[in-house]
Amino acid sequence: MQSKTSRRTFVKGLAAGGILSGLGLWRSPVWAITSPGQPNVLAGTEFDLFIGESPVNITGNPRTAMTINGGIPGPLLRWREGDTVTLRVKNRLNDTTSIHWHGILLPANMDGVPGLSFDGIEPDGMYVYTFKVKQNGTYWYHSHSGLQEQSGVYGPLVIDAKEPEPFQYDRDYVVMLTDWTDEDPVTLMRKLKKQSDYYNYHKRTLGNFIQDVSEKGWASTVADRKMWAGMKMNPTDLADVSGATYTYLMNGQAPDMNWTGVFRPGERIRLRFINGSAMTYFDVRIPGLKMTVVASDGQHVKPVSVDEFRIAVAETFDVIVEPTQEAYTLFAQSMDRTGYARGTLAARAGLSAPVPAVDPRPLLTMDDMGMGGMDHGGMAGMGDMAGMDHEKMTGMVEGSMQGMSGMDGGAMQGMDNMPGTDHSKMAGMDHGAMQGMGDMAGMGAMQSHPESEKNNPLIDMQAMSTSPKLNDPGIGLRNNGRRVLTYSDLRSTFQDPDGREPSRTIELHLTGHMEKFAWSFNGVKFADAEPVRLKYGERIRVVLVNDTMMTHPIHLHGMWSDLEDENGQFMVRKHTIDIPPGSKRSYRVTADALGRWAYHCHLLYHMEMGMFREVRVQE
Repeated sequence: MQSKTSRRTFVKGLAAGGILSGLGLWRSPVWAITSPGQPNVLAGTEFDLFIGESPVNITGNPRTAMTINGGIPGPLLRWREGDTVTLRVKNRLNDTTSIHWHGILLPANMDGVPGLSFDGIEPDGMYVYTFKVKQNGTYWYHSHSGLQEQSGVYGPLVIDAKEPEPFQYDRDYVVMLTDWTDEDPVTLMRKLKKQSDYYNYHKRTLGNFIQDVSEKGWASTVADRKMWAGMKMNPTDLADVSGATYTYLMNGQAPDMNWTGVFRPGERIRLRFINGSAMTYFDVRIPGLKMTVVASDGQHVKPVSVDEFRIAVAETFDVIVEPTQEAYTLFAQSMDRTGYARGTLAARAGLSAPVPAVDPRPLLTMDDMGMGGMDHGGMAGMGDMAGMDHEKMTGMVEGSMQGMSGMDGGAMQGMDNMPGTDHSKMAGMDHGAMQGMGDMAGMGAMQSHPESEKNNPLIDMQAMSTSPKLNDPGIGLRNNGRRVLTYSDLRSTFQDPDGREPSRTIELHLTGHMEKFAWSFNGVKFADAEPVRLKYGERIRVVLVNDTMMTHPIHLHGMWSDLEDENGQFMVRKHTIDIPPGSKRSYRVTADALGRWAYHCHLLYHMEMGMFREVRVQE
């Protein structure tokens, strides 16, 4: 975004990017634990926030950001469970704006989603949010208007518990991870629409090809390349937006600015990690220091000790650490390994610890995308499946495919003898139409798909075989020598708060077309979709199937999402549930909040491009 400020006023904006953060702008009460590393705190029950523009210089180039109270992030808000809070939000922008209180239970008209909750806050206008605080823990808030969140309209939120918590600590820090670009977010989105892999600078090269030939052989390597090319996809496409344009921030500070949280030796420190980024998954670790995870999405979990965890966009994790050395690096590398956010825990200001190198770049496999069990080396010639008569493939097990159940995928080379089939055009096949092909190479039952996905120009792939993948740390984190948190490790400290069996199941598929950069549920973008209708008080089961090669963090406003295990048993209560490629995960929802609620992927550009639904709770 181009600068709109003069050199004379530029220095006023340095604090917005954290450069002058040590000065402090707000005083906090004694119960809000702060330090020079976290000075911008507003606490109590009455708050005045203003959304405007501020000059920043994060990358060495002056730019104009959208900010809350002049800072990136906005002030840390501290509430108390049981209080009624009033927040007066003033709009100093030239466009309509809003604030959504992410994960907070409140009346629908307080949720802050223009078009659903209210009309938005007009320029020079003000909206007064007032509601009772019904929960405690670590949360955050952000704009729900256009792409403002990418430009800086976000901030951390901490709710202090009414009752004693099941763990103790001496010091408390929020660690908010975000992504910043000097580009205008609208320009960035246009680039993605024109070329979805515009920011993927990690594509495989001739050198990679030669290396793969030496390791896997010529036939297998060529078959693999042909398959990916035929699907018009890339195994390095882990993130739509990369470090090619992003600078990754920790509490608003770039890696070279080294945000620092000071501690006294012997203290137990609570670190409240918030992923407030627009598009970036982070893998977080503190080399040399174990982390005990005690909360997820604001809710207490049974403690689990880990070396590392992946935090999806919009998730929060609270950890307890007990440092014994003078300095430790807080290291949060992006999932695609194109950069990192970094800070320091130190016994005194000015110290730092070694910053590790980013991990090797991972590659997606067919197994990652729900197409596992197939000998892809033997699939040479399956190239571009477009143009195949998919109708005729349904029930092929009854005809010429009879007896293929459990077949070694390498034997699929023999499919060249199947009459009337152009195997050079098989990529992009309507896998939903392949139901009835049996158990191919141990893949298990074929994944079914809704009719709306059939012959749909907004869909470029479908998962053939899915599983919950709850014990999978994720691509790039498997077998890395560190103890990595998985969803299967997360167990709430309480039983299922509702206890009823769901009365019905709603299955939704996460769908997209990479080349067109189109995203949707069930192949239907938001503009064409009917609301998901729930009856007030009912308990439902939501099943999400990821038919894309991307990972999606799915957020339901206004209600909790109670994640289940493979057997349908309650595991953990969350407000944002990560759905990796090729996965099928289920959770329960109690429709206990009347009104119109947003339900969407929290990758900002995916939401803007159609992966959004309205959930309507009615009497």
